[in-house]
Amino acid sequence: MGNEWKQPETPPPPLFLGKKERDLVKQVNDELIEKVIGQQVLYYSIDLKTTKFHELYGEAIEKTFLPPIRVYALVEYTDFSTEYMDGFGIDKTWEVLIHFHKRRLEEDQDLYVREGDFILYNDYYYEIVKLTEPKLLFGQNNKELEIAAICKRARKGLFDAT
Repeated sequence: MGNEWKQPETPPPPLFLGKKERDLVKQVNDELIEKVIGQQVLYYSIDLKTTKFHELYGEAIEKTFLPPIRVYALVEYTDFSTEYMDGFGIDKTWEVLIHFHKRRLEEDQDLYVREGDFILYNDYYYEIVKLTEPKLLFGQNNKELEIAAICKRARKGLFDAT
């Protein structure tokens, strides 16, 4: 009887990659974001049915929005800058990065985050200007865990929900 290693005939099943594990991660994230560390934002989606888009360019000068949806997310301030513009004066810009829980939004709230939508956070409106999906659940393809939205504070008159 030697101390030799024998290769198994079939490989072992993958660890921590099944539906049960993904559902557990979703449940834990839901509870953490909604009850412990998350902030509430109001999400204003563009109404694709009533907004008139340009036939060639796909842009809309006047957009209509659906009623707001309360969403729990993680919000972090990422940029504040002041610039001086000749002939106009001082211009200030604010930027936030909002981390949305993808499965919670898409499966439970039937909400899909898109560029051009607006967010109300801390009494200010922000427009979503860029989206990324930086984290994969357990490194699996097509199992994104979050949607990160870079949002710039909207100027007065650009968006008014009232």
